[in-house]
Amino acid sequence: MINLENEIQLLMRECGSIMTEAVRDSSMVTAKEGHANFVTTYDKAIQEKLREGLLKLKPDAVFVGEEEDIHPSIFDGLAFVVDPIDGTTNFIRDYKQSCISVALLEKGVPVLGLVYNPYLDEMFTARKGGGAFLNGERIHVSDLPLELGIVLFGTSPYYPELNKKSFDLAYDYFKNALDIRRSGSSALDLCSIASGRAEVFFELRLSPWDYAAGSLIVTEAGGKVTTAEGEPLRFDCPCSVLASNGK
Repeated sequence: MINLENEIQLLMRECGSIMTEAVRDSSMVTAKEGHANFVTTYDKAIQEKLREGLLKLKPDAVFVGEEEDIHPSIFDGLAFVVDPIDGTTNFIRDYKQSCISVALLEKGVPVLGLVYNPYLDEMFTARKGGGAFLNGERIHVSDLPLELGIVLFGTSPYYPELNKKSFDLAYDYFKNALDIRRSGSSALDLCSIASGRAEVFFELRLSPWDYAAGSLIVTEAGGKVTTAEGEPLRFDCPCSVLASNGK
């Protein structure tokens, strides 16, 4: 597994160079269904590079990527669950708060998770039962209580029916925490929980590629991840996500 992880890291770093060297113009962006839901030529290029590279490493695995319409079952063996660019709107605006997320699932359970922020050259990794790391150094969630903590949240922008509820919940947290933040990348938010930079993250609907890698990194860093209702995460369909340091 260690050799596989190292090979995936090299592949993700190559894809990170595609992001940092991107040339932005109007022709690179296409709108998808839903408010503020975009895909770029770079999302597609990185996804295809990841597909080719990952399946070369594990030919018996299936590939589940964000930028495709039909996804195979993740329960029949090994599955790579991939977000080529998490934080696409940030990427379009050159906001430099985007990342590449790769998870390997075995019979529907994450066993390997990697999230790479090429702008800061930060590689977050975790193996099931093996701990969580940032650039090879072990990380752990913070021990701060909510009243001294930072709360991160997503607005579920593609789902208008959840927008107000998201902000109402953020306001409730704001009244009970030190402050709140909205980054635009759920994978990076989860890594912030894992590395002790923040204490709580929530979003009321995300897709598995948004959290498959990050959720394992949080868990292996000593944190807790469930749905907002306290149920186990789903990796075969969208669900809400609530991650914390467990305090």
